Amino acid sequence: MLFHLPKLPAEIRVTHLNARINEQRKKIAQTTASKFELLQLAQQFSKEARARKKNNQKVYVLDFKGDMAASAVENLREEITLILSTAKAGRDRVLLRLESPGGMVHGYGLAAAQLVRLRDAGFHLTITVDKVAASGGYMMACIANEIVSAPFAVLGSIGVVAQVPNFNRFLKEHNVDFELYTAGEYKRTVTMFGENTEEGKAKFEQELQQTHKLFKHFVEKYRPQLNVEKVATGEHWYGQDALDLNLVDKLQTSDEYMLGLLSQHDLYLIQTRRKPTLGEKLGLQAAQMADSVVPAVMGKIAETLFKANSSLVQMRDPKL
Repeated sequence: MLFHLPKLPAEIRVTHLNARINEQRKKIAQTTASKFELLQLAQQFSKEARARKKNNQKVYVLDFKGDMAASAVENLREEITLILSTAKAGRDRVLLRLESPGGMVHGYGLAAAQLVRLRDAGFHLTITVDKVAASGGYMMACIANEIVSAPFAVLGSIGVVAQVPNFNRFLKEHNVDFELYTAGEYKRTVTMFGENTEEGKAKFEQELQQTHKLFKHFVEKYRPQLNVEKVATGEHWYGQDALDLNLVDKLQTSDEYMLGLLSQHDLYLIQTRRKPTLGEKLGLQAAQMADSVVPAVMGKIAETLFKANSSLVQMRDPKL
């Protein structure tokens, strides 16, 4: 009998980025600056702190690194729930650093829906893209009030793709029958092992077109300044071209954008981490032991082989 242990609760860590960066600035200054410059830096810190207090606006920073299944949505939903329950809409802002080439429709649909929660609650949402926000990644990005892209980031790819290998002829050549039973005319349209009919392929194509249509309507809803028909071709563009097409609003790296906020806003980085289970801990310890033991063993083997090889060389050529 197999027992499935429940996942341990997530651990949410909140880091005050202003304090962390100022501490780093202070450490560098203590090594490189004069006493007078250190005094000036301390005064600058105090001045910035007063400005932030007067402005009274917090920026919550989130990260989303997307894979094919958009599995990071599990952390994103908890982080957004935390913001919605503690931050003040209309005053505080949210910044999402997004990196994703896209993936499965339902996964990225859920990730986008999580960001819609912020917009519907009245939060100003900025999304920065340093490398890529394509396909499902752009579905998420388009929800932002403001999209900031690095000059060579890849954006767009507003399209839908599906690839299905078919092994039916191979099975026939080897006298293997494949039987598929369904209830419902279109429960299966194309399969990997059965013989795909023209009707089934047409229905599958129709479903792709319908998904593409929904994708375009979604982008159009949250980014009305964009000519969706012009960019919904499945193509992607780099930063400057994306800016010209209104896919983004500004060209800037996320680091530069955040640096511009530090003096007037309190920035808080929210990170979610799930504590490893006992099995994961044991697996991690085993991997660490292997990392330390294997190089030592391989070193001994190499040393032994080298000595044996040297002896053979000396036997072949006594002059050495």
